Amino acid sequence: MSSLIEMNDVWYQYNPDSPLAYWALMGVNLRIERGEFISIIGPTGSGKSTLIQHFNGLLKPAKGEVIVDGVDISRTSDLKSIRKKVGMVFQYPETQIFSETIYDELAFGLRNYGYSEDEIEERIESVTKKLGIDYLPLDKSPFLLSGGEMRRIAIASILAMEPEVFVLDEPLANLDPQGRRELLREIDSLNKKESLTVIIVSHDLSEVSRYANRIIVLSEGKIIMDGPPKEIFKDVEKLIDISLGVPQLVELLYNLYKRGADIPYNILDMEEAAKVIVKWRKSLGNRDKLRTIPTA
Repeated sequence: MSSLIEMNDVWYQYNPDSPLAYWALMGVNLRIERGEFISIIGPTGSGKSTLIQHFNGLLKPAKGEVIVDGVDISRTSDLKSIRKKVGMVFQYPETQIFSETIYDELAFGLRNYGYSEDEIEERIESVTKKLGIDYLPLDKSPFLLSGGEMRRIAIASILAMEPEVFVLDEPLANLDPQGRRELLREIDSLNKKESLTVIIVSHDLSEVSRYANRIIVLSEGKIIMDGPPKEIFKDVEKLIDISLGVPQLVELLYNLYKRGADIPYNILDMEEAAKVIVKWRKSLGNRDKLRTIPTA
């Protein structure tokens, strides 16, 4: 069985045939399977947004091929069905809201695809429950909502289309800590309960690493790391070298490791980390085996 999304030796160039030409993607090979929860991370300018815009044909490769559910996006004229299959939410989606009521905003895409009003109403009821916003009066103006509520409405309008793949570009930007946690839990629930394939773009691993089962690291238009979080965090130095922040727990354990603690540092669970530290301290007895790190 083929992968849900395949990228084979994909290259993409901005401003071709001009002095400003540069390659944003260089030789990318990637397979995304159904039901995965993937975080794509990398520093600014690494090619993250360029990469995901190939998933539904917003961009087409200069070289190589992108295949979505068996369809080569460069050879099909039916990109509408691809974009229905791969739902995409860009940064600050709340700034793209324009309808007069919440209901009309949620119904906009569905109406464009020709759904009946009965089915639209049914889907809106379902998606607002899933995202915990069913308390909102649907005849209310979306512009009277809080920033977090507006973002959920924008996200819900895409989820109402029932895509197979849900791609979010920096969905946590400018949300408070509680808002970030709630949104991630809701998206994680959709991934687990409905096998929705989720792809989240971020520059920070602190939040998404607790939910993603796979992390893809981009740097200068190339995939330099790809694997489960625990495998990625085995190479903390590599992440630091490309200016990526690592979760505070991983950073703490890594600093202990550098000072001589014989412990793994690719742990994301607080209870597991506490057990590892307690076990290590007991093994020391009354000795202090920590060595001082020389300062520059």
